[in-house]
Amino acid sequence: MKIVLTGSSGRVGRAIYNALASQHEVIGIDRSPFSTTRIVADFADLTLLTSVMEGADAVIHTAALHAPHVGILPDSEFVRINVEGTRLVAEAAQATQVSRLVFTSTTALFGRTIENGRCAWVTDDTVPQPRSIYHHTKLAAETLLREVANNHLAVRVIRMSRCFPEAANLMAIYRITRGVDVRDVADAHVAALANQGPAYQQYIISGTTPFKEEDRSYLATNPVVALENRVPKLVTAFNERGWALPSSIDRVYVSTEAETGLGWKPRYGFDEVLAQLDRSSLEVLPIGSLAAQRDE
Repeated sequence: MKIVLTGSSGRVGRAIYNALASQHEVIGIDRSPFSTTRIVADFADLTLLTSVMEGADAVIHTAALHAPHVGILPDSEFVRINVEGTRLVAEAAQATQVSRLVFTSTTALFGRTIENGRCAWVTDDTVPQPRSIYHHTKLAAETLLREVANNHLAVRVIRMSRCFPEAANLMAIYRITRGVDVRDVADAHVAALANQGPAYQQYIISGTTPFKEEDRSYLATNPVVALENRVPKLVTAFNERGWALPSSIDRVYVSTEAETGLGWKPRYGFDEVLAQLDRSSLEVLPIGSLAAQRDE
């Protein structure tokens, strides 16, 4: 396949490129240079997009402004990149008869936390509750794509949970509640290039959770009970390393629909986080790191 990849210099874009490049021609576009990027430019240019998409089979659109840009860049720039940029990608795909568009979105749209003493149980049926300009523009882009999807342009929306480097103890807990390995994110995008079904589909992509919905009260108020019951190996690992277990878990993302609809399954759980820490991987931050822990 010939695949156009926007945001190819970014963290997720690089992972997707790595998952595809050995078997497909991948044309990366990004305004920041990197070895995964062929065209260094602002992607939000219809002439550029139309030229690059000629003869392409699919486009994966990861380029966007994200949560760390909120308050630093004006809201108008979020609209230009996240909404208008997505519209241009879809328009170019239609003009060049590209048959599939895979869009990178975020679980941050849901914005749900503890309610009535129970942690939020977030599935693909959960109604989004956007808070920031980032959330609002990503949701607007999804709505735009839902409207253009048809028999000629299949759209797949990947709502990925957090996958950036954080302190290892946080990442380990997130990996079973509301986080995912970037390689699993890339695999979900690859799977979305070929699955069948309705023209428009959207999926939560998150690590496998051992919890059940009936655990919600314990997760919110006394998660140690649920952790000891559902994932004792993690409890043992935390005890051995002298790490404190969380006093509350506010939300769990459930990605079982993606396993059915995309034929995708996450491969990297909390044990991989610990293994990465032990081998000093840059994917995991050491405990006590001064790096700010940012929310979605």
